[in-house]
Amino acid sequence: MSETMEEQLPAQGHAKIVYLGPTAPHWDIRTITGDTGFMDGFRDRVNARLLLLPPHDPQFRRNRERVNRDGERERIYIEWDLGYEEEEAEA
Repeated sequence: MSETMEEQLPAQGHAKIVYLGPTAPHWDIRTITGDTGFMDGFRDRVNARLLLLPPHDPQFRRNRERVNRDGERERIYIEWDLGYEEEEAEA
């Protein structure tokens, strides 16, 4: 029952994470919607996970999943822009 209630709750915010290129900092975390203080805290945590990781680094995949789980837990819609088309999730 708690899962059903969580699904019905509105999103707290919307963030777009953009890959800037091969020179650090690699990432720009943009707030689309949401409370400024709440989203600033989320941005800080995302930066801590991704700061020095380009998308081709093996650690990036694990940290990206952690960022996605954090977003789900905090009801933040996350949009990724890696600068290239990604394949759909593997079955």
